[in-house]
Amino acid sequence: MKFLKTVLLFFIGGTGYVALEFLWRGWSHISMFFAGGVCFLLLGKLRNARPKLPLPLRGLVGAGIVTMVELAAGLLVNRGYRVWDYRNMPLNFHGQVCLPFFLLWIPVSLGAMGFHNFLQKRISRQGRYSA
Repeated sequence: MKFLKTVLLFFIGGTGYVALEFLWRGWSHISMFFAGGVCFLLLGKLRNARPKLPLPLRGLVGAGIVTMVELAAGLLVNRGYRVWDYRNMPLNFHGQVCLPFFLLWIPVSLGAMGFHNFLQKRISRQGRYSA
């Protein structure tokens, strides 16, 4: 059951990340589905970590997680800047990540952590009443 729960949360995270990209820029790339799934699982781990970090610090660490996953994805699949290009953004690193998007990830990651927590509780509750 734990594996299926993880797969479901990965799928929801990947779908959410792609949906955000569609809303933000009108298109996405399949690699962002996988990056989003990884981010969502890692943000869920951060949300449930003990001792619990203060909310502002959780937001900064969450944004760091998303930024690092995006950097890894960029270095793997965005070598020709066909998926995204931050070279003209301020304080960018090799055109793959930049400070403005890091700052945007702070509230988005906090929201994702809350949503992950909500889904985790719903999935766990459903598991108790089935079978």
